Amino acid sequence: MLLWHQKLPSDWLPKVLAQLPAVLVDHAHLERKAATTALSLEKYRDLFPRVEELNAIAIEELQHFQLVLGLLKRRGIPFAQPHPSPWITGLMRGIRNGSRPQVIDHLICCALIEGRSCEKFQLLAGALAERDPELAAFYASLVESEGNHYATYLLMARAIDDAEADRRLDFYLELDARLIVQPHSLPILH
Repeated sequence: MLLWHQKLPSDWLPKVLAQLPAVLVDHAHLERKAATTALSLEKYRDLFPRVEELNAIAIEELQHFQLVLGLLKRRGIPFAQPHPSPWITGLMRGIRNGSRPQVIDHLICCALIEGRSCEKFQLLAGALAERDPELAAFYASLVESEGNHYATYLLMARAIDDAEADRRLDFYLELDARLIVQPHSLPILH
């Protein structure tokens, strides 16, 4: 897994646990966006040979979206408007223009989002084990998938240009370190 340059803020987990219904709505939107992002990556010429892998990720993310929608329904939580993530927005602003630089940056952003999801889902699974076993089991069940998506996106970037992908990974880990500690009160996972 990634060697993050900055740990999650200590207030992240308590804040999320205090707003679980809204966080579940946010999680649904994140899964939907992850599916559409996997499909949007198929526009890059360098990823034409990887379309089947990207489709598989999109399908898996849509399945996760459906699972979260099921949780919302069972818990009587209405699906609502998403909140934009300052962290994700900040990462995406770092994407350069130009076909090859753009695809490498986009893949690395996706890898970091999946990597942070993996980390956060592990924390949630542990914290919810006694309080909400169903939700704890759900988050634990997603950890491996998120880790696989992280690795797939990073390997795709490295297959395009290994040295450039490593340089940009360093850039994005530094950007993540600055963004992850920015305070906000939004009921969101990221």
